Amino acid sequence: MAGGKLSARQKMINLMYLIFIAMLAMNMDKKVLTAFGTMNETIVESTNTASNLNTLSLESLNTLAGDQPEKYVPLNNTAKSVSALSNTFNSYLDGIKKEMLIKSEDPNNYETMDNSESVDVMFFVEGKQTEKGKEFVSKIKTFKNELIKALGEGANEEIVAKINKRFNTDNEKTGKKGVIPFLESKYEGFPLIASITNISRLKSDIKTTESEIYGSLVGGQMKSDVSLKNYEAMVVFNKNAYYPGERLEGKIVLGKKDNSLTATKVIVNGSVVNKTNIQAGQVNLSRSAGNVGEHELKGKFYFMENGEEIAIDIVGGKYSVIPMPSQAVISADKMNVVYRGLSNPISISIPGIPDNKVTGSASGLSKVGTGKYVMKPPAQREITINAQGTLPNGKKVNTSKKFRVKGIPAPTGLLSSRSGLLKMSKGNLSKKSVGAELKDFVFDLDVYVTGFSIKVPGKPTIKCNGTKFNSQALRAISKAKRGDVILIFDIKSKFRESTQIPKNTSQVSIEITS
Repeated sequence: MAGGKLSARQKMINLMYLIFIAMLAMNMDKKVLTAFGTMNETIVESTNTASNLNTLSLESLNTLAGDQPEKYVPLNNTAKSVSALSNTFNSYLDGIKKEMLIKSEDPNNYETMDNSESVDVMFFVEGKQTEKGKEFVSKIKTFKNELIKALGEGANEEIVAKINKRFNTDNEKTGKKGVIPFLESKYEGFPLIASITNISRLKSDIKTTESEIYGSLVGGQMKSDVSLKNYEAMVVFNKNAYYPGERLEGKIVLGKKDNSLTATKVIVNGSVVNKTNIQAGQVNLSRSAGNVGEHELKGKFYFMENGEEIAIDIVGGKYSVIPMPSQAVISADKMNVVYRGLSNPISISIPGIPDNKVTGSASGLSKVGTGKYVMKPPAQREITINAQGTLPNGKKVNTSKKFRVKGIPAPTGLLSSRSGLLKMSKGNLSKKSVGAELKDFVFDLDVYVTGFSIKVPGKPTIKCNGTKFNSQALRAISKAKRGDVILIFDIKSKFRESTQIPKNTSQVSIEITS
C-alpha cells in the first residue's frame, strides 16, 4: 500500500483500510477482556460451591470426632489447622483483589480493565518488586509450606505434589539460560482483569486443595477401618459363668464379621482348631470349662491379605468357673444401646436358673421366646431393665442394668448406590436414581426416598418427587458445563420398618466431566 505514486483517492482508500484494521483490533481486545471476566465469574462461582462443600466436610468431621474421639480427633485437628490456614490466606487475597479494583468504577465492566497500571504500581517500581510484591510472593510460599507442615508425616504424597504445583513461585524459564521471576511472569504488564482472574484462580486452588485434604483424611481412615490388620477377634460365650465340669460353649468371632471371610488357620491355647469348627469369620467352641477359678482363651486368627499372612490376636477370652451364680446376666443383642421406633432384641438369663424361673421387666419390654425379649423404648434418654430369678436354693436374684436410648441416625444420600462427591457425564447422570441408606447401622432398615431437590449452577433449585429426575431437572442438567458441581440435597426419605421420621439425609455432589 505504500509503494509508488498513489492518487488522492487511493490514499484515502488506504487510510480507511488502516482505520478499519485498527477498529477490528480494538474490538478483539474488548472480546478478550470480556472472556477473562466471564472466566473469572466461573472460577468465583466454582470456588463458592467448593467452599460450601468444605464447610459440610468440616461439620461431618467434627461430628465424627465427637462420636469416635480416639479415631477422628487427630484428623479433625488437622482439618481445623488446614481450614485456619486457608481462611487466613483467602482473606489476604481478598484484600489484594480489593486493592487492585480500587480505581475501577464498575467491577463488572471488564472492557474497561485493559490497563495494568494498578497492578504494576502495587507490585513493581522502576523495574524492581515493591515491598507489597515481595510480601505477596512470601505469602504464597508461607501458605504452601505451612499447609504441608499441617498435614504432618505420612501425608498423602499425591496431595503434597499438587500443593507444590498449585502454589509454586519458582522463576519461569524462557530459554536455555533465561528466567523470569514468578511475579513478573504472572502479573507485570497484564490487563487488570487478567490479574484479577489470576487471584480468583489462587482462591479456587485453596478451596480445591482443602476439599482434597478433607477427602483424603476421611478416606484414609475408612481404608484403615476395613483393613484386616484392624480387626479384633473376640470370645463370646453362651453364658459368662460355668459350674465345675460343665461344657464350655460359645464362639470366637471377629469384631467385624464378614461371611466371605474365613481364616486359613486358628490357634487357641497352643492347639490348632479343627477346620470343621472354622466358619465365616468365627470359630465354634465346645470344650470342658475346667475347674473353679479364672480362665482365659488365647490364640490367633491367621488370614491372607495381599499375599501376606496376617495374624490377629484373640482377645477378651477371660471367663470364670463359679460354684454358684450370684447375679443375672443381661445383654443387648445389638450393643448396650436401644433405638427409638425399633423392636430391639434383648437377651435376659441367669446362669444355672431355667428360663421359666427368670423374668425381665421394663417399660416397653415384652418376652418373645426362651430368654429373648423385645424392647420398644419410650421417649427418654435412658432406660433400666430389671431381671429377677429364683436360685435352686430358693434365694432371689435381682439385677438391673441401664441402657442408652438413641434415635435412628440420619441416612446417607445415594446416587445409584454411591455417595459423597461423584464425577460423571451429564448423560450418565440423567439416567441415575436418587436413594438413601443407613451405613454401618446395626439394624437392617429399608430406607426409601420420596423426593429431593437438585441445584445446577446458574439455575434455580428444582424439586423432584420420587427417585427420578423430572423433565425440568433433566433440562437443567443438560445445560450444565464441564467442571460444574451439581448438588442433590433436601432428600426426603422414610423407613419401611419404623414410624420414626429420618433425620436430614446427607446430600450428594456430582462434578460434571462432559
